[in-house]
Amino acid sequence: MSDASSGSTVGGADATIVRGDERWGTTPRLLADVAERLGDAPAIVDADRTLSFAELAAEAQRVTRALIALGVAPGDRVAIWAPNVWEWVVALLGLHGAGAVLVPLNTRFKGPEAAYVLAKSGAKVLCCVTDFLDTDYVALLRAAAGGPVVGRPVADLDELAHVVVLRGEPAVDTMSWGAFLEAGEAVPVAEAEQRAGAVAPEDLSDILFTSGTTGTPKGVMTAHGQNLRSFSAWASVVGLRQGDRYLIINPFFHAFGYKAGILASLMMGATIYPQPVFDVPTVMARVADERITMLPGPPTLYQTILHHPDFSEFDLSSLRLAVTGAAAIPVELIVQMRAELGFETIITGYGLTEACGIATMCRWDDDAETIATTSGRAIPDVEVRCVDDAGTEVPRGEPGEVVLRGYNVMRGYFDEPGETAVALDADGWLHTGDIGIMDDRGYLRITDRMKDMFIVGGFNAYPAEIENLMLADERIAQVAVVGIPDERMGEVGCAFVVLRPGAAATPEELIAWCREHMANYKVPRRVELVDVLPLNATGKVLKFELRARATDAASS
Repeated sequence: MSDASSGSTVGGADATIVRGDERWGTTPRLLADVAERLGDAPAIVDADRTLSFAELAAEAQRVTRALIALGVAPGDRVAIWAPNVWEWVVALLGLHGAGAVLVPLNTRFKGPEAAYVLAKSGAKVLCCVTDFLDTDYVALLRAAAGGPVVGRPVADLDELAHVVVLRGEPAVDTMSWGAFLEAGEAVPVAEAEQRAGAVAPEDLSDILFTSGTTGTPKGVMTAHGQNLRSFSAWASVVGLRQGDRYLIINPFFHAFGYKAGILASLMMGATIYPQPVFDVPTVMARVADERITMLPGPPTLYQTILHHPDFSEFDLSSLRLAVTGAAAIPVELIVQMRAELGFETIITGYGLTEACGIATMCRWDDDAETIATTSGRAIPDVEVRCVDDAGTEVPRGEPGEVVLRGYNVMRGYFDEPGETAVALDADGWLHTGDIGIMDDRGYLRITDRMKDMFIVGGFNAYPAEIENLMLADERIAQVAVVGIPDERMGEVGCAFVVLRPGAAATPEELIAWCREHMANYKVPRRVELVDVLPLNATGKVLKFELRARATDAASS
């Protein structure tokens, strides 16, 4: 394999990458190091609350002590179900200090979706909020207890011993944030220090649940050392540095917001500015008021800013770094981002949860066409190939399944050895299910998805999961979901539905039902009622026919 495809360092930022697994090894050691080095410098600025790096370390230790007081042992799972707020970061660092494993929950989840992840992971503690966008997560979870989740009964939640309310009013059987921290005061500081010091680079750091073609979410396991190594490489390639002011729009529950956001900021000494809600006018105002330098986001973010009627009223001259992807990008957008938004560096990339969230990246000196039309080349010391059905690398310029191997590959799916064996072959290659073409430079272009996944405004949507959720509606006999192009969101779902005999429902009624029972990015934007679904000789739904039909209808 050539240097380009294997991620060998070739000048530029690659030559100065700090090995996160060697310098820090674990999140607790990273936090201790940055607190000692940068002390009073601002670590987080969230509305009226600012925490220095030293204060962040102190608050995280309070959480560690509180979790120990609740009986959390090393390896136990602690879930966080909350928007981007400073308490999320403190809870994360505190649970890592206790040797616990993070299980983040999507803020758009409904009760059954959250209950499934909590039960599957065996989470012992849940940290959540009760007042985000008029939603009470505790109430959602209670309503879902015992109800159907992805087509099967909710597993029992006996492992969930404590619910801590970060913000909002606690219920009778939950703990307020203050009461939680107060419980930790009985635990000696020395015990918390010993617990944090005992965490090893190979210990599990997190289990991030990602939906699969089987329709049930799978928990991707990654360790401290591999996360830090992956995102020290990412931060170095991007050019993130001490003193940068990083507006984190990407949700903390996602690999990007958590690893490329929180962890990368700590490693480089950047200040975290959490953004709980994606709202472009608010983002523009924060960039101007806070003098933001780092602003990642989907292409729609930059397009909306550039075309916003109030664009000229905001001083966005502080912007320096942009990271984008998750959709096709016009070359002209890259040109405009440099010329009109003043970005010095614009990076696109490709990653998946099973690879710590990152696999390939463009470089700071790539031309606009390369940035817009490719996902870059492999990060250092990671191998990326395009292969045929036999696993043989295809010639450059020809399509094949994207496979990768290296330190960033997951440890496996939690409690799913069969699924793990399918994804990871005997030689350590992770089979992504994506189809790509690699050019002679080792730059990758993703052309299709073997798994039928589509991306709605930056969120991965999986047809099998949506179909299983929709089948809980007793009016539906059969359903097939496909992704179709959408000017604003990139792609959206279109559902073809066969109703049960005697049942009656309009497309609008079915969409309304979906909005009540699943996260809004999963909700099909269009529903077509059909008498039968097209099938092949083996009874498999011919989704390419449905996709073509839906796309033609959308464009007509």
